[in-house]
Amino acid sequence: MKKILSIILLIFLIPNISSAKSIKEAYFAGGCFWCVEEFFDQVKGVEEVISGYSGGKTQNPTYKEVTYGNTGHFETVKIIYDEDIINYKGLLNFYWQNIDPFDAAGQFCDKGSSYRSVAFYKTQNEKNEIKNSIKIIEKKFNGRKVVTFIRKFEEFYP
Repeated sequence: MKKILSIILLIFLIPNISSAKSIKEAYFAGGCFWCVEEFFDQVKGVEEVISGYSGGKTQNPTYKEVTYGNTGHFETVKIIYDEDIINYKGLLNFYWQNIDPFDAAGQFCDKGSSYRSVAFYKTQNEKNEIKNSIKIIEKKFNGRKVVTFIRKFEEFYP
């Protein structure tokens, strides 16, 4: 009986390996974070999108500090995604389709340093993906220079 009870407990306590997800995080800035959040929410494989700030020096910045101050932060989204459904390159392709990578003043009607576009990377592979995708965009647009920043991810403040 003890053996049967142990087997039953194992069945319920060990997660189902076949349904395990490969959850990752990615960080992008592309103007107003609510707009960026909205378009990433539509992507299959994206589990959650959280608005916040990244790229600056001020800890726990407020909206007012980022918008009117000199925090160095960008309005950024944290994307939690299932890599088995969409990979970083897929997210990056979607990102480029929804921002203007040639606008150094901000994005669309949102202008200012906190609205600049930034592709943050956590790994060397992500950095390479960003650089390769920029080469493709610049070639597609006859050498027009992409001004989106490429930054190493440091900290995110929701």
